[in-house]
Amino acid sequence: MGNPVFGRADVFQPRHPQQSANHGSQAGGWGTSQQPYLQGQGMAGAAALGQPGNLDQPRQATMTLDDVIAKTGVVLLVLAAAAALTFSFVGTNLATAGTITVVTSLVSFVTVLIVSARRRVPVGGVMAYALVEGVFIGAFSAVFEAMYPGIVVQAALGTFAAAGVTLAVYKFTGFRVTSRFRRGVTIATFGFAGAMLLNLILALCGINLGIRDSGGAVSGIAIIASIVGVVLAASSLIMDFDSVRVGIDNHAPTSESWRAAFGIAVTMVWLYTEILRILSYFRE
Repeated sequence: MGNPVFGRADVFQPRHPQQSANHGSQAGGWGTSQQPYLQGQGMAGAAALGQPGNLDQPRQATMTLDDVIAKTGVVLLVLAAAAALTFSFVGTNLATAGTITVVTSLVSFVTVLIVSARRRVPVGGVMAYALVEGVFIGAFSAVFEAMYPGIVVQAALGTFAAAGVTLAVYKFTGFRVTSRFRRGVTIATFGFAGAMLLNLILALCGINLGIRDSGGAVSGIAIIASIVGVVLAASSLIMDFDSVRVGIDNHAPTSESWRAAFGIAVTMVWLYTEILRILSYFRE
């Protein structure tokens, strides 16, 4: 499954060979064979009215790579703007930053669940996520910047560098996202999330497992956990890129480019938070 944002839409799921064959046998593969509703209507119209078949039927605009890149850029720009404004507003007030971080993290989590569950991703929902998550990132970053000056710029550069390397690995090395890879990353991600949740609950009860440290001495398990988090986030980003490719191959409607941008933004935020944490550990 991978990223739950993509998992909600069948058009981003790889087709099995048998499924692909059932979609048509015309040469060229994807064109009309991927849109059987055009074939039936076109042939019926030609037979009944003596008019051209599929040529007269309007074709639904399909998602392109340019669509995904443009919309991802818009989402990340809105997110970055909200983060910058929040960062400036909070300043060195760690109490305010902490409160905003907790509240917006919960709101953004709920927003992801609601928006990704929609059959058609609403643009307004994606923009709402970008704003809320931007506020979260701004407050979260302010906490770390107060303790480790200059770390936010390093983390931002590191995030885009990691994303660039991940894209290069996927595009130029012939890396294949197999079902086994997807299953492994998904299971590991759920396990990682479960461990983080358990650590949070125990921390609220006064029990520190050392999985997430901030300030003071840093345990080896905290460093290992952050390294695992970075690897999982990068692996999820590879699956996001592959989901976009699959969506384009499956002739996803152009509106689904917002879902793709949304999913990539969610993973990029996760990658940023993990890189920010691991940099803070090495600054100790």
